[in-house]
Amino acid sequence: MKMCWLISSQHLLANPPPNPNLVRRTRKSHPRRKAGALPISASTSDDESTTLVTFLGKGGSGKTTSAVLAAQHYAMAGLSTCLVLHAQDPTADFLLNCKIGTSPILCNNNLSVVRLQTTQMLLEPLNRLKEADARLNMTQGVLGGVVGEELGVLPGMDSIFSAFALSRLVGLFDNVAQRNNRKQNFDVIIYDGISSEETLRVMGASSKARLYLKYLRNMAEKTDLGRLAGPSLLRLVDEALSISGRGTFHNGNLSAQIWDAMNMMLERGSSAFTEPHKFRCFLVMDPKSPISVSSALRYWGCTVQAGAQVAGAFGIASPSSNEESVERMRKNFSPLPFAYIPHLFMDDPLDWNAITLNMVSKDAQDLLSLAANHSSCMLSPVKFDVAKKSVTLLMPGFDKSEIKLYQYRGGSELLVEAGDQRRVIGLPTEIQGKVGGAKFIDRSLIVTMR
Repeated sequence: MKMCWLISSQHLLANPPPNPNLVRRTRKSHPRRKAGALPISASTSDDESTTLVTFLGKGGSGKTTSAVLAAQHYAMAGLSTCLVLHAQDPTADFLLNCKIGTSPILCNNNLSVVRLQTTQMLLEPLNRLKEADARLNMTQGVLGGVVGEELGVLPGMDSIFSAFALSRLVGLFDNVAQRNNRKQNFDVIIYDGISSEETLRVMGASSKARLYLKYLRNMAEKTDLGRLAGPSLLRLVDEALSISGRGTFHNGNLSAQIWDAMNMMLERGSSAFTEPHKFRCFLVMDPKSPISVSSALRYWGCTVQAGAQVAGAFGIASPSSNEESVERMRKNFSPLPFAYIPHLFMDDPLDWNAITLNMVSKDAQDLLSLAANHSSCMLSPVKFDVAKKSVTLLMPGFDKSEIKLYQYRGGSELLVEAGDQRRVIGLPTEIQGKVGGAKFIDRSLIVTMR
């Protein structure tokens, strides 16, 4: 293993000190960018957002290989890149010839790598709550007596703390001013989660949390228990997490303003997953395995259900791959762009310069760059036809029997349940009403209202 340079010992959930090695280069000057490589951001605004890139696929389909290849591509293009792993699988260590730890390390020019560990990440929010409680004296020292190092990881915590860590690195919940003031900035974050299911939960966390927040606010404002305990709990959370700014209550802010600030924060997070210059998701599969291909199609539908979109699809190349197989895969995933990535052998340390010169690898790099600058391949997840009074829902990977439709609030919304995900769709006034029928055409469910 070659030597790696330690960049920061701060936990990813903490506020790290300024460090010039971690600060992103501005996109106006990338002297090490390869010829032909395209910048990842298609945004023309002054807001230079960090882009989050992730991969979905069946276990063993090549998600980690694709994530490492993408990280190398963006880093060699001159973009400050961080590969974030959240699994104990050492595949990435071997592919990068680099020992990956729980603090970001610089493995190559422009490429940092870090492995998330939930046992460490849960300590930082607890310490911040303790500090806030020490200032406010709300629990009379009881919270300060909690020994965080004794606490283990419960089911569901991995997704929650992954979302927190990514939000800090990417700035999902930040406004423009907060993003400009972040100390630890990257152009691109590549996330390789524990599993595709966990990654889907992270994608949909912000939008789903908004509904929970709505009901919690109703309970806090309309019940005796909520009116009694709510303001104190809000004060503790806001003091610890600085949701609406330091010194909130000292400045006279009311509980309603804190609720509004939390809702706006979650709205920014959920909207980021619908913007191509902020979030990009790719499918990965083994084209020789029908199960792997079917799983990729289903994850496409699950991604739509989670409130995000898929930018393209990758297949692991094999000696039997040919133009006919490429066309077949392109047809299966049309209109998504498709490319093969090279099969990497694990016998010896890899020469990434040679890999990037491989024609198969070049096709994959072209797709990564294409997706960064074109969103026309992305189908709209919802289309409304006022004339026909219908709603067309993109649902690849599902059949009609797997989809459940519900209606509440007088027919102003349509709740869609599929793939262990629920999605609420607000209906335009012109087509609000009861569901009259539904039919499947070309991976889309067409719902007729009456």
